[in-house]
Amino acid sequence: MSRIGKLPIALPKGTEVSISDKNVITVKGPKGTLTQNIDSAITVKNEEGTLVLSRATEQKRHKALHGLYRSLVAGMVKGVSEGYKTEQELVGVGYRAANKGQLLELSLGYSHNVTFELPAEIKVTTTADKGQNPKVILESADKQLLGMVAAKIRSLRKPEPYKGKGIKFAGEVLRRKAGKSAGK
Repeated sequence: MSRIGKLPIALPKGTEVSISDKNVITVKGPKGTLTQNIDSAITVKNEEGTLVLSRATEQKRHKALHGLYRSLVAGMVKGVSEGYKTEQELVGVGYRAANKGQLLELSLGYSHNVTFELPAEIKVTTTADKGQNPKVILESADKQLLGMVAAKIRSLRKPEPYKGKGIKFAGEVLRRKAGKSAGK
């Protein structure tokens, strides 16, 4: 059996799970509602406050799907109960971030400001403390969507290896290169 797939998923208080006959699982919690289609080879059972996933056969494909869907459902349960959060820093002189509702405006050293419209499921806040790099903080219940949006924002100006300028995740360690060697 799959090591990840066989682990049960504990449901926190305030979280409800409904499983339709068409293998669509819906998880509701204080942070929102998420749905996921599940392959027909995987069955989900709600047993006294825990979710247990099982597979139909021992085929390699079914083993892979078993672990995949268990991870996706566990991510959904955590997302609707606790939520996910990611922080990004803008490293560079003159780099700024501001938000007006779901519109994120970034000044990244280009000749124009970059405006980025965020999905309604994501909450954004920006901070600009004196002496520190500006930060963009994204929060959502959907882990997949949050990661995709964070990666898209980072791709607007990836950190370069010489000075480290660009958009990086908070706590990310960048691999730095030495510049030209001066002198003879």
